[in-house]
Amino acid sequence: MVKRFLKYVAQSVAGMLGISVYILADTFFISKSAGADGLTVLNLELPVYGLIYAIGSMIGIGSATRYAIKKAQGEKEIDYYFMQSLFWCVVISIPFILLGLFMPEQMLRFMGADKDIAELGKDYLRIILFGAPLFMMNFTFTAFVRNDNAPAIAMIGALFGSVFNIVFDYILMFPMGLGLTGAALATAISPMVTMLICGVHYLGKHNHVGFGWKLPSVKHLLSCCQFGVAAFVGEISSAITTIAFNTLILGIAGNTGIAAYGVIANISLVAISIFNGISQGTQPLISSAYGSGERKDTGTLLKASLVVTLAVQAMIIIGIWGCTDWLIGVFNSEGNDMLLLYAHNGMRLYFFGYLVAGVNIMLAGYFSATDRAAKAFVVSVLRGVFAIVGCAILMSKIWGLNGVWLSFPAAEAITFLVVLAMGGLFDKEGRRE
Repeated sequence: MVKRFLKYVAQSVAGMLGISVYILADTFFISKSAGADGLTVLNLELPVYGLIYAIGSMIGIGSATRYAIKKAQGEKEIDYYFMQSLFWCVVISIPFILLGLFMPEQMLRFMGADKDIAELGKDYLRIILFGAPLFMMNFTFTAFVRNDNAPAIAMIGALFGSVFNIVFDYILMFPMGLGLTGAALATAISPMVTMLICGVHYLGKHNHVGFGWKLPSVKHLLSCCQFGVAAFVGEISSAITTIAFNTLILGIAGNTGIAAYGVIANISLVAISIFNGISQGTQPLISSAYGSGERKDTGTLLKASLVVTLAVQAMIIIGIWGCTDWLIGVFNSEGNDMLLLYAHNGMRLYFFGYLVAGVNIMLAGYFSATDRAAKAFVVSVLRGVFAIVGCAILMSKIWGLNGVWLSFPAAEAITFLVVLAMGGLFDKEGRRE
């Protein structure tokens, strides 16, 4: 079991890191192309990414988790889960496409952009919104592959998609001179690469995922989405946090403060990706053990996941404190001293949150994988919405910009205390209570 656990976690983390690497590549190339204004555009648009990713992860990961549990319980009529997941991803992406067609500039202004920033970023946002169905369906393709005992394929797909994005970021932005539009095109197309590679598994002899069709059902969608609530809130929390932080920071430090937060937020996405990778990597194993009634194995997998998570948390904090100014310098192409000052203080304070953030993400995923949607929802919503926004508003009034940065560790600490208070992880035999 240990060998299989490490294999699934390593491959899932590698895949998630691949996704986060292309986000960092976008940030780097955009900083080179458009400087601090480009970073401001990117950070103002992060909530849109967050919402699209949140919906896609809830449908895709939720459907795959329910599929895995039902399969382990011996249920036969589950061959339509995959196609229904794809169908709903396409349907729910339609409003995003319409917004991209008619209102990208208005959306940017709503999110706090001034006239110049909105003009700079409207084409980038339009393309990202057009790519919404691809971003959403990508979660379904990778989640079902992982739950069909092929996590390596999901990892390879994510890595190749990331490499494509990075290479074409450069080609489209600089040799072809498309700037931010080129970055958006590379990002929007890259999920197709991942899905094509996952398609190798679906068309191969080792595939067990059915392609049956059944009349689409909202009831079925909701029953699947409850298993994806932790993934949804994990993704949407980034969007909500970014909106709250952007609003507060604009009033305290203006566009330069937003650019500094853009650096911090994008580096933070790498850390979040690692913990999401651990959570998603263990989900098929935990769901299978839980569905089969192997409660002792379920507890063992949780303990192993927490040990790995704690080790990674420590490494992330040490790495951030040891390389703070170097990391900021990578994205501060203009040598903006104020951006460096804001980001230096912000990064060191903000990343204290990773003393417990990884554990919170892991436990939310564990609750979801073991059919405890209510607990998963409480943990995810508390850390992703109520605690972080409440702390940011309160602490910014007391300590200004430093209060904004400190709200993340404060919110994660509050969430962890609530998890401890809820209890119910293990009894004396490592079984679910």
